[in-house]
Amino acid sequence: MKLRIKFAKYGALKFIGHLDVMRFFQKAVRRADIDIAYTGGFSPHQIMSFAAPLGVGLESNGEYMDIEVNSVTSSKDMLEALNRQMVEGIHVLEVKMLPDDAGNAMASVAAAAYSIGFRQGYEPDFDYRKALRAFYEQPEIIVTKKTKRSEATFDMKPYIYECTTGEDGRIHLTVDASSSGNIKPSLVINAFYEQNGATLDEIALLITREETYMNIGNEEQRELVPLDFIGKEF
Repeated sequence: MKLRIKFAKYGALKFIGHLDVMRFFQKAVRRADIDIAYTGGFSPHQIMSFAAPLGVGLESNGEYMDIEVNSVTSSKDMLEALNRQMVEGIHVLEVKMLPDDAGNAMASVAAAAYSIGFRQGYEPDFDYRKALRAFYEQPEIIVTKKTKRSEATFDMKPYIYECTTGEDGRIHLTVDASSSGNIKPSLVINAFYEQNGATLDEIALLITREETYMNIGNEEQRELVPLDFIGKEF
């Protein structure tokens, strides 16, 4: 049986990396007496996978991991059991059962939604609300994306699905988060600043991933839904 677990990560724990989060959940699952399945062989390990690793320094209300289990009690019981093992900064939000034919969380990721604020004293010195509308209305947004091995120049516009500002002044951004796209919100905001003749300080942004999505439509007719859309409580 496959379970999909949604959790939030916030506060001081936003500064711990993905591998530490994985080790934390491996221990938490054991302590919560979850009947998790293990791989075979001489070095068995828990069958557990995460959707899209969160960058260090980012908070999230929409993180997901999948586990395989041998038996279950109920969504409510397992949610409470896991949360008894959590620490300040990580909170389990949902536990749902997946259909047998569901793909794993990582392979299912198509997009992610972010809300972005500015650290006090690092707000833009230009009218960013008006400028953001003009930025997103451009027919193309050419950027250079750097990796450890190379860099590539491409049009980022097709990979940005939403780019607005809310009444609270935060920027709301939905971008491609698939393995083929994987646009980081900082890349978008950096390009936005550069087009407005400004320089983005590396500590200026307060970024929260609000949700992680899968696409149940197709490339021509995209239909984004949260990763827990296909699961059900039990």
